[in-house]
Amino acid sequence: MLNLERLRTLDALARHGSVSGAADGLHVTTSAVSQQMAKLEREVGQPLLARNGRGVRLTDAGRLLADHAARIISQVELAQADVEAQRGCAVGELRIGAFPTAMRGLLPQALAGLRTAHPELRVRVREEEPEESMAAVVRGDLDLALAIDWHNKRMPVPAELTRTHLLDDTVDIAVPAGHRLADRTGSAGHSGISLAEFGEDDWISWNEGQFCHEWLVFTLRGTGIEPRIAHIAEEHHTQLAFVEAGLGVCVAPKLGRGPVPPGVRLLPVCDSVRRHVYAVWRADADRRPSIRAAVDSLHQAASALR
Repeated sequence: MLNLERLRTLDALARHGSVSGAADGLHVTTSAVSQQMAKLEREVGQPLLARNGRGVRLTDAGRLLADHAARIISQVELAQADVEAQRGCAVGELRIGAFPTAMRGLLPQALAGLRTAHPELRVRVREEEPEESMAAVVRGDLDLALAIDWHNKRMPVPAELTRTHLLDDTVDIAVPAGHRLADRTGSAGHSGISLAEFGEDDWISWNEGQFCHEWLVFTLRGTGIEPRIAHIAEEHHTQLAFVEAGLGVCVAPKLGRGPVPPGVRLLPVCDSVRRHVYAVWRADADRRPSIRAAVDSLHQAASALR
């Protein structure tokens, strides 16, 4: 009889394409993955992996069994969801992924409320960019993810996922205190500043290839600016430190912002630049009380921020 955990290991190998990727996805060691695969090969009586340079690849038998494994695991997850729904209470484990500002500004309040309302539910959280966390939900590595897109550039959501809007997060532009436009902060008669006024500035942005970096370049070009990306920094607080040093300007979302360095001025944008924050989960897990409880708690925490 085939062992379900070993099938999960094979499925992770097929999805991640490497032993180390499968180990990371399963939160185990690479040696544990190798041991599980060796046992599975003995169970089926034929090789499932073949050497491929320094890595491995699935054999024909491995790919065939991996296809079955994916369907078996999906059916098991549906069964678990139905059993949990039948019990009608949020119990067990829930895995959540969230982008950095949501980790700081939204998730702590939501998890505190969730723990109070459902003390038997164990929640594990990891910080990831929206593209990564949504892919992890599709794969089954996460149960729920917090993601963002922008008012003028939407992020595609895979068809397997359900989404719910949590809040709109407006953003300012952070400039050094000595910037030529710094006195526009809340000045009388000024409803905000136009992005077109930053045509002469260097920008501090996120990593190339990330959705937010692509949005910034797309949006600035839409105002007639060919953006000069001078520096790359992942964390907003790091970006603000570069702004304070006079090295450029950056986008400063309000969610999870925290204290602003004294040498930074925040300028509201008259174009109402905003991010949409939402939660996503697998549609076939929609009946799970733990998912519904987490989404309710996220909505409550988001309402408190509006």
